[in-house]
Parts: sequence; C-alpha cells; structure tokens
Amino acid sequence: MKHFGIALLLVLASCSTPQDVKTTFQSSQPWRPTIDVRADAVMVYGVNETLEDRLASWKERGYDTHFMTGIAWGGYQDYFTGRWDGKMHLDEGQVNARGDTLWHGRMVPYIVPTENYLKYFKEQIIKRVIDAGVDHIFLEEPEFWKAAGYSEAFKREWEAYYGTPWRPQHESPEATYLTSKLKYHLYYRALDEAFTYAKEYGKSLGRDIKCYVPTHSLINYTQWQIVSPEASLASMKSMDGYIAQVWTGTSRVLNYYQGVRKERVFETAFLEYGCMVSMTAPTGRSLWLLTDPIEDGVRDWEDYKKNYQATFTAQLLYPQVANYEIMPWPARIYERLYPVSAGSTEMSKIPASYASMMQVMTNALQQMPKEDPPQSRYSVLMANSLMFQRDSTLSDFFGLAMPLLKMGKRVGMVHMENLKHKKALDGVGVLMMTYANMKPLDPDAHKHLAEWVRRGGKLLYCGTDSDPFQQVQEWWNTGDNQYAAPADHLFEQMGIPAGAPEGNYPYGKGAVRIQRQDPREFALSAEGEASLKNALRNLVGELFPSPRVLSMNRGPYRIIAVMDEGPSRPYGQSGCLIDLYDPNLPVYREITVQPGEQALFYDVTLAGKAPCILAAASRSYEEECGDNSFSYLCKGPAETFNVTRILLPAKPRAVTVDGIDWEFEWDSFSKTVFLRFPNNPDGVRVTLTW
Repeated sequence: MKHFGIALLLVLASCSTPQDVKTTFQSSQPWRPTIDVRADAVMVYGVNETLEDRLASWKERGYDTHFMTGIAWGGYQDYFTGRWDGKMHLDEGQVNARGDTLWHGRMVPYIVPTENYLKYFKEQIIKRVIDAGVDHIFLEEPEFWKAAGYSEAFKREWEAYYGTPWRPQHESPEATYLTSKLKYHLYYRALDEAFTYAKEYGKSLGRDIKCYVPTHSLINYTQWQIVSPEASLASMKSMDGYIAQVWTGTSRVLNYYQGVRKERVFETAFLEYGCMVSMTAPTGRSLWLLTDPIEDGVRDWEDYKKNYQATFTAQLLYPQVANYEIMPWPARIYERLYPVSAGSTEMSKIPASYASMMQVMTNALQQMPKEDPPQSRYSVLMANSLMFQRDSTLSDFFGLAMPLLKMGKRVGMVHMENLKHKKALDGVGVLMMTYANMKPLDPDAHKHLAEWVRRGGKLLYCGTDSDPFQQVQEWWNTGDNQYAAPADHLFEQMGIPAGAPEGNYPYGKGAVRIQRQDPREFALSAEGEASLKNALRNLVGELFPSPRVLSMNRGPYRIIAVMDEGPSRPYGQSGCLIDLYDPNLPVYREITVQPGEQALFYDVTLAGKAPCILAAASRSYEEECGDNSFSYLCKGPAETFNVTRILLPAKPRAVTVDGIDWEFEWDSFSKTVFLRFPNNPDGVRVTLTW
C-alpha cells in the first residue's frame, strides 16, 4: 500500500508534551466517524503496512498522534518466521512445564525478550515509528507468565544471568523465586534497551522522544500470576511515565474480606489506582489513569455500565492525577454487539443512553482539575517480589488494606523500591507490612524504614516468618549475612532482637508493633479483622470511627463512594447538583447515595459566570459569547446522541441547532438548559439567545 501520509506526518510530527495531552485513547483502526471520541491524542496501535496511513488519518482530524505496541507480544511474525534474519525464532516464545507455548494470538507468542529479539524490535519497530513522525512511544504490558520458564531461550538466559545450570521452577520455592527474579530482569532490560535506543535515535534527528509503559498494577499482576518490572521502572532514566491499566477486568478479580470471596470492583479499583499513583509519586514520572466502558470478557451492557461507573469513580478519588486514557479500542465499544442484559440472548450495539453517559464522563475528564491529595495516614508496604511467590488471592495484602478501606479510610501504598526517594513516606503516619507474601530485594530498604521510624513513624509488622520463601538464597542469608528471616535484619536496624515476640518496641520518636499473625488471617474469616484493629490500637491508640464514605470535591465536581459490607448508612448531600451518571443530566436539590454505590455530580453553584457548558456528551470548540447570545461548535462520534446542560443568565428566547432534530428543556432552579440531539464528528453549531 502506498503510504500517502508520510510527508504530512513528517511535517506535522507530534510536538506535544505530556502536559499538553490530558486525554488519550488507543486504536488499531484508522479514523472513522463512529470512533471519533475527541480526546487530545490517539495512540495508534501496532506496526503493519498501514501504520503511516493510520497515523495520517488521525492527524488530519486534529489529533496528536502517538504510538503504542506490546513489548511482550505483537504482530512480529516476520521475526518468528525468519523473514527478518533468515532464522526461525518460535523457540523464543514463553513455554510452560508441559512444553506448550503461551500464545496471545495466532502466531503471536508471549516472548522471552532475548538480545536478538531486542535488536529486531529496535530496528524494525522503534526506528520505523520515529521515522513516521512519532515522538511519544508507549510499550505496553511487559509480561512474563509465572507458568512459563521452560523454553530453550529462557534456559539460555538463566545460564547467562546466574552462571549455573537452569533449574525448573516447580522443583522448589527457591527455584520459583529465582525464576521470577530472572523474568523481572529480562523485561527491565528489554524496556531499558528499547527506550534508550528510541531516545538516542530521536536525538540524532534533533527530536526529544518520550517513552512510556502502559501496565497493569502490581496488585493485578500478582493476582493473575504475571511477573513484570513494575516499580523499578519508575527510576529508569529512559522511561518517562506510565499508563495505569485498571478497568473492570482487573478490578473484578475475586478477593477475600470477612471470609467472603467475591467481586469488590470499586474497592479493588481504588487500591489498584493507588498502587500506580504511589509507584510514580516519589519519582515525578507522568501518569495517565485508564478506564474501559466495557472489558475483554463478554458480559452484558448492564454489567459493563455498573462496573465502569465504579472504576471511573475510583480513579477520580486521586486528584493528584488529571491525565487519562479515556478508553481503549473504541471500535469494540461502539461497533460490536453484546448481550443487552444478564442471561439475555438479544445482542445490541452500545445503548444510546450508555453511550451518552459515557461521553459525558469522558468529557468531564477534559475539565477535571488537578489538586493536592488528602493524606493517606494508613499505608501498606508493597514490593515487586509480590509477583515472585505463589499467592494468587493476595490475601496477605487485602487482609491489611481492605478492613481500613471498608471503614472509609484512604488506604495508601508505599513501594519498597521507592524508599530511596525522599518523598516516598511523605504523609504516612502508620505503615503496615508483612514478609509473608513478598521479600526485600536489597538491604537498603530496611535502613530507610528504620530511619523513618526513628523520626516518629509507626510501623506495624505482621507475620509468622514461616513461609518457605523465607529460606530462598538471597542477601539476608548469604555471605556475611546469616539471618533466619529478612525481618530479623529489619529489626536489627532498630535494636529489636531476631525472632522478637509479639509486642510493641519503641525506637527513637516512633515505634514498631510486631503482630505474630500472617495478614491473610485478617481476611479469611469474619472475625479476622478484629486482630488487625487491635494491633493498630496497641500501636497508635483508638481507631476513630469514620462514616464509611470516600468523598471528594475537585473544583465543581463532587465524587462519592459509600462502602457496604458493614454498618453503613446512605450518604446525603444538598445543593444544586447535576447527576453526571444519568444521561438525562437531571438537577437535584438533594441527593442520596446508597451503600455499595458511587456517584459523580456537578455543583452548579461553583460553575462560574454564565454562559458556560457544564456537562456534555460532545466536545465543544469555537465558543463565542455576545451580550445576549452564546454559540459553539460541538463534535462527537457518529451514531451517538449529544446531551448537554448549559448555564445561562436567563431562559433562552431561541435555540438553534444546525438543521437537525433536537430536544430542549429549561430548569429554572439551576438556570440551565438541557439539549439533546445527534452527534456529528464534523461538528454541530449551537446558538442560544436570551
């Protein structure tokens, strides 16, 4: 195919900075009217013969054009089938103990990132997209499956890294741990090499290439039994930031609380986003938060809507981040058929009401202000080595985090890999940790923790230190170090004896509470969380009750989530509030949010001077205000309806909407007009006079 867009792209190469791009999305398709979602940028996905044409099609519609592809899988058949260097490389796929290759698609294996593969990736993928005018590169999902580790390529990497013969991971906990540690190293190396090459090649052309990693959270990768570099990337010089890939599919993974294993989509999403935010905060790297109006699995439209609302609310509760990937794959959202409700055999495209609601939500992100976050007094310590062990339920983590979150407390996270950064423990009053499900990769982390306690921090250490991974060959039990458990090295920094019994231990201005229970006990029974709360009372005193609500104001936006599974009550608020989770954008004087529900409102009293658009299922351009008139051009995806609520000084005498059918309603209480009419990606001119 002739690449008619190459010259245009080289002239109009994207020169935006991360600050310019507040909203983005990913698509493997060229522009077309039904998927014109009006974000700031599009991440054009994948390299094939149409790459340049696809980039040009979006650029011509006013989008900043970025590039995304997988680093662990992708359409790289020319490498695997030998078209690139004359050698077959299918043996470089990830292989499980049965000898089966793990596939992402037809002829698309999950990859062992060898040096030869990285050479191909840099020359054939990275170079081409930079030559096509792209300055922002997103390499997503550096994933090595826990089940893999049996291919010849992986065995060669083992011998090169450890200098010893390969050991199958199923033989022992130590072999499992060392296998995961190598997988972690291989994808750190892969991203470092790819990004370093991109920046150096771009610099040779006089351009500044930005490099990002879209990745699942450490919580989800641990649950799904995947190893990835995660927090270590935040200190990689060649890496500029992340996309937090959190959505219904990751957040609906079952977990335990009070002995009940079930989906807790809002709570899990809140913790997943928090995990990603805390991973980047001390390093100042850029971060976009992702939500998805559907998910990879086939569900029904009612299920998608309910859980999209839960994850969307969760991301808004992190006001320090105001950049968003508003959706992946708009073609599958707008153009595919899914069941209309649970158990139904009737299939449909996205319901008009859901499409309008979703577009109101994504356009709200365009205006969402960035603000300082409230402090998380209670935080949980995490480490990349969570992925090295075998706890797919992650109950030791949820046993620490979920009880406090259900109380309505903002539970934060601290990544062990970031403790070397000065701001890693800012605002943390109580740090909860265990080595039942993770291990420290180096001893320096303990020095930072001890110093934090000495200055006044309160540390709750929970664990029996009896799991088999305590004995893996690592720094705490080799050479001059002969500690029975890594916690003993931590305790030594604070003058606490090895194997210390349960109790409180003062150190400097702070204190340590040792609770000789593995935190999974706090999750696996209805009575378990009482032990956690008692341990915290012994450390910090009484836990003050809270309303079991997470709520926040961001500019005129009101974000509310009410906890369930406990003595919760409905949460009420009064004002002049537009419900952004209702496609009719109703205005209320009083609202009530029930336990287990989430809400997003626009407070009209904080809207500023009329006229102005408060909420819309389209994006507005060319706004013009006269003495008694207001007009604008709005654009949105074809085959969807625009719903809009506009603040005006007075009831309009006339409303004109470019020659199409439209609905109109005036609300005297809020002094707002509601409009509904079909969207058009080429634009619809609206004029109001009063």
